[in-house]
Amino acid sequence: MSDAPELLEDALVLFMPSGRRGRFPLGTPVLDAARQLGVYVESVCGGRGICGRCQVSVAEGHFAKHKIVSRADNLSPVGEAELRYAEKRFLPADRRLSCSATVQGDLVIDVPAESQTNRQLVRKRAETRAIERNPVTRLYYLEVEEPDMENPLGDADRLLRALETQWALVAPRIEFHVLPQVQAALRKGEWKVTVAVYEGDHVPLVVAIWPGFRDRLYGVAIDVGSTTIACHLSDMLSGRTIASAGTSNPQIRFGEDLMSRVSYLMMNPDGLTALTHAVRGAIESVIDKVVTDAEGTREDILEAVLVGNPVMHHLMLGIDPRELGGAPFALAASGAISMAARDLPLGINHGGRIYILPCIAGHVGADAAAATLAEGPHRSDEMTLLVDIGTNAEIVLGNRERIVAASSPTGPAFEGAEITWGQRAAPGAIERVRIDPETLVAKVKVIGNDHWSDEPEFEERLEEVGVTGICGSGIIEAIAEMYLAGIISEDGVIDGRLAERSDRIVPERRTFTFVLWRGRHEIRITQGDVRAIQLAKAALYAGIKLLMNRLDVERVDRIKLAGAFGNYIDPRYAMILGLIPDCDVEKVASVGNAAGTGARMALMNRGYRSEIEDLVKRIEKLETALEPKFQEHFVAAMAFPNKVDPFPASGRR
Repeated sequence: MSDAPELLEDALVLFMPSGRRGRFPLGTPVLDAARQLGVYVESVCGGRGICGRCQVSVAEGHFAKHKIVSRADNLSPVGEAELRYAEKRFLPADRRLSCSATVQGDLVIDVPAESQTNRQLVRKRAETRAIERNPVTRLYYLEVEEPDMENPLGDADRLLRALETQWALVAPRIEFHVLPQVQAALRKGEWKVTVAVYEGDHVPLVVAIWPGFRDRLYGVAIDVGSTTIACHLSDMLSGRTIASAGTSNPQIRFGEDLMSRVSYLMMNPDGLTALTHAVRGAIESVIDKVVTDAEGTREDILEAVLVGNPVMHHLMLGIDPRELGGAPFALAASGAISMAARDLPLGINHGGRIYILPCIAGHVGADAAAATLAEGPHRSDEMTLLVDIGTNAEIVLGNRERIVAASSPTGPAFEGAEITWGQRAAPGAIERVRIDPETLVAKVKVIGNDHWSDEPEFEERLEEVGVTGICGSGIIEAIAEMYLAGIISEDGVIDGRLAERSDRIVPERRTFTFVLWRGRHEIRITQGDVRAIQLAKAALYAGIKLLMNRLDVERVDRIKLAGAFGNYIDPRYAMILGLIPDCDVEKVASVGNAAGTGARMALMNRGYRSEIEDLVKRIEKLETALEPKFQEHFVAAMAFPNKVDPFPASGRR
């Protein structure tokens, strides 16, 4: 019997933070061990030690819970590929390239966030969102056999064979526009190239090629709103959102609201061309902005996801939306659309792909679908109300059992339009209001000034940031505070009798006006302004009530307010006015640009595209204009907060 020590043949490897573990033969590359366990570690170069994206580190020590003693020297010594990489780029002292380092003993391996290809953090204004990364377009680094006399196979065919043998892609093809570039790229790269492969149509398709090694691949998620256009640039290899920008929708010059724009194109022979050209130009400009901020080019962008309301959806595609101007509000196309970038000229790489989420109904668009995907009422047991408040409010209500959707024509009042001193949210706009119920004197906060108007610091910044008007959140708070102070009645009438005790109440023709601010400009809330908000909030609430009736529910469990307006409105004031149903205030939240987040989800993960396409098919659509009870709910909702429904959570009856 031999007394020689037992030679180990394998070792235990634990990957963190996933917690996955397994035994592997000594000499197994760490990257291979990770893949066998389903631990996703980024690698663009296919384990050749070129890209450096597969970095990991060893957690040293005795891990009693896992029964592992992990040491750094249980990895193979630093190899030639790692030394070469460290010379050209930066490799931290505690990091190793998992494609080069091999298992030599028990190990606990930490996979840093930038090396993980799933669960990447994508940020939005209201929250941090983890998105599992499974993109439709990927980069592959190839070493292609050189041609010779005995093997006359064409360069493109040998490239495809390399994709099959080196990356196990099944029956890949090359898009026609790439073919003329293949030979030049192969020779310039000395038979080493990086290709972008689109894998969205079941057949892997080479859509772009570069000589040598390349590890830059961008995608954009774009929310095309009727007022603003927001663009987010993502690194498709890491999942990070690296730049965001927004711009005004230049179509505003053709009409403040969507129906005004439809009317414009109906009355002007070249209206469709003008509207489409305007919105596409704005999208191009905002893409330019984000790639410039990222020090890249538009050629780096090979994926774009767009969302928008039905009219914007049609106009950016160059489709006449006039059928949406009247019943039955027929969409030209409602399903998801996938196309080559060269078919919709937005200036991104011609080999890129554009995906547009499906529309839910004639007035509930791809933006509402994206917001639903992001906030997930269909994944919850709670009865959840999702409202995106704009010139046309889009409303989704339901849970995992059943979900319904509708729109309500709220008009532009919530965005400051149709209000005497209304303006868009910009420096100088009043955004917060408090009214003393005894003196009826108001104090305000404006965008760009962090102080209330009764604080000394407010006056110090008054020349720099004046008081120029009132934006959407400000008008909601102003009217809610007027109601709480007794300045306006339940029916929305400004009480002229209060003029006897306050110079803030002033007569104006046959009605009265409340002076909100006295300064360089006297900013007033008129009886007409109150009526505009009553009409808008009644339309919104009536739409919500119809959905509640359809699902036969008396209360909702949770409310999510989306969009720019929803992000700044105070939930309590929204309930005081009866803008939204009574609900536990703690369960009412602003969710920011949920449509933009949903677009990013569809950009980063093909699975979310399938999810929203399937969900839209089972969402029940309700057309508020055709519902018999709409008028009944609308009339009741004209009162503050409502003639019929109680609002105990708001503190009012």
